[in-house]
Amino acid sequence: MDPSPLFSKAKEYLPPEKLAIVEAAYKFACNAHDGQKRKSGDPYLEHPLQTAIILANLQLDASTLAAALLHDVPEDCHVPIPELEKKFGPEVSRLVDGVTKLSRVAWRRDVAVSSQESQAENLRKMLIAMAEDLRVVFIKLADRLHNMDTLGALPPERRQAIAQETLEIYAPLAHRLGIWQIKWQLEDLAFRYLEPEQYYEIARMVTVRRTQREGFIENNAGTLREEMRKACIEGEVTGRPKHIYSIYNKIKKYAAIGRDFGDIHDLFALRVLVNTVPDCYQVLGVIHNLWHPIAEEFNDYIANPKDNGYQSLHTTVLTQGTTPLEIQIRTYEMHRLSEYGVAAHWRYKEGAKPDLHFEEKISWLRQLIDWQSTLDSEEFLESLKQDFFADQVFVYTPKGEIKAFPKGATPLDFAYRIHTELGHRCIGSKVNGRLVSLNYEMKNSDIIEIVVSKTEKAPSLDWLNPDLGFARTAHAREKIRAWYKKQERTQNIERGRTLVEKELKRLGIDVANYEDLAKQLDFDDVDDFFAAVGYGGITPHKIALKVAGEPEELEPAPIKTGAPTRQKSSGIQVLGVGDLLTHLAQCCHPVPGDDIIGYITRSHGITVHRKTCINIINEEEKERLIEVSWGEVQDVYPVTIQVESWDRVGLLRDITTIVAEEKINITSVSSQYKDDIFTMFATIEIKNMTQLTHILNKIMALRGVINAAKAQSDRINISS
Repeated sequence: MDPSPLFSKAKEYLPPEKLAIVEAAYKFACNAHDGQKRKSGDPYLEHPLQTAIILANLQLDASTLAAALLHDVPEDCHVPIPELEKKFGPEVSRLVDGVTKLSRVAWRRDVAVSSQESQAENLRKMLIAMAEDLRVVFIKLADRLHNMDTLGALPPERRQAIAQETLEIYAPLAHRLGIWQIKWQLEDLAFRYLEPEQYYEIARMVTVRRTQREGFIENNAGTLREEMRKACIEGEVTGRPKHIYSIYNKIKKYAAIGRDFGDIHDLFALRVLVNTVPDCYQVLGVIHNLWHPIAEEFNDYIANPKDNGYQSLHTTVLTQGTTPLEIQIRTYEMHRLSEYGVAAHWRYKEGAKPDLHFEEKISWLRQLIDWQSTLDSEEFLESLKQDFFADQVFVYTPKGEIKAFPKGATPLDFAYRIHTELGHRCIGSKVNGRLVSLNYEMKNSDIIEIVVSKTEKAPSLDWLNPDLGFARTAHAREKIRAWYKKQERTQNIERGRTLVEKELKRLGIDVANYEDLAKQLDFDDVDDFFAAVGYGGITPHKIALKVAGEPEELEPAPIKTGAPTRQKSSGIQVLGVGDLLTHLAQCCHPVPGDDIIGYITRSHGITVHRKTCINIINEEEKERLIEVSWGEVQDVYPVTIQVESWDRVGLLRDITTIVAEEKINITSVSSQYKDDIFTMFATIEIKNMTQLTHILNKIMALRGVINAAKAQSDRINISS
């Protein structure tokens, strides 16, 4: 193998005596792996060498590079750790030992436990390794990146599993550590194996108009450089390509708001690098004087850095009249930190310039390590994905302190973050001086004030209902559960029994034997089962899914009601993505099964024609044609629900709005009015039990609603 790319890169920043450690590690690994092959047929040494090169591109220290070269030697070559310590010292051997332990224990799948439990335990071990030395995780990330690059040699099922784990855990972890260089590559590689058709279609779309795009970017970059020169601001202006997975997410975002993704300029952006923070704001002024800014697309991550330490100014402007252009503005130092994240700490570990704020940057890790010992596997994985791997919003306390929360967090989450007792006693909230609901989604720069009860107050179990959206963070939910766990066992048993009976009755499910139901949910004693429901350890919704025979994580199966099903098309897919703005052409009236093609209109999305349509055959602007396909056909089931409420103006509108927002069809509605009680019967078409319980929970939260349940005529009997 040719180690020259590694040595030449390391030579750029390592002194000769440190480079000698890397060279010695390479020679040792070369001898140890001699004759070994990977599943791809390549020499095994290629893997540790490429792992080390990835870390050298991050300019990590000599000990990390040496450990990367040696990380598979103990496991695959049976070289004991003490021998490595004797030859390379305690620091290198400790890093190799940490990676070896992760490889040997943490990532082994145990068939006796669920995939989720196994994944959570893997992450617990990862956290312990991170707490001892973050460089162990840097090596693991680089190791995974090269494995993803050579994933094609594995069987399809294994490729899918590794790609999914990479997208859910490794890429967000790289993001949380601020290592952009690794994060975007992991996302693109995982996406390529999980959704190959969409990946290659987007790649083709990007390539087709590259010349046009690059001309657009360079013209605007040249204009901005000239304006910066006039303002006497030194800096660099370059194009910043968006990667395949980020483009895919943008397509989904546009589809969700009914916008067309026809503007190819959105795939690229500009990045401006300058010397100082004042220069950043001066460049921002130049840009906003030059082009019209879009106010809601501006973010100041210099004044409010992200949790992973990321800093930049983000703005979007309209150029050439209506063409949006995204621009990032940052200093050279901010750019270095955005590329390397906390890995940049080890660049200066040799003594030149220590990072005084390093511990502050990884405070989230310390907090997570504190939590991980108190949560079960499911809660721990939930807290990781939602509280620590999610996008962030930054809000203010009334005293002006900045607090970071995962996107979608609520004032109730804010209250529990400030103090547990504040959360328990919370009865309301104000945002920017205005009263809002406790399930309001906090936005950047909101000032949050919590209204509390003057007396002691119990938290509401409704706050744990995911459909109502009150407690969005795992931290808040754990504090609520903890309060109920401390209550008298008899109270929890009674409360749990009431909740189970109420939920099953609401969904029209009759259960003859609760002992059998408890055993289905892994409880030997029915009182233990009811107590777990009573303190929020298990939700009534999960019980309903179990009774109905639906899986909890995968797409739930249809409800077994005996009601007739109706086939319903999920619509047209454009570039493999559904729910974009489309309509069927009136000239040729295509129907499912026809060969079809899309025509991009100027203002009404995409019109779908038959490929044999005369208008398509004679179309002169062939670049406006786009590949489309019929969406998958899905079963829906008619279910009648009954809603009882105190009569009020706008009630029917509110109910139908909720159903419409869930994209559920109403086939019939009837109502009656008696003794001030309004009762509505509606037949809706649902896909599964999850959708039904979600709708009923939302309707129950409406003002004045007394009860929302499945109508008696649609009850399901579950025998013992």
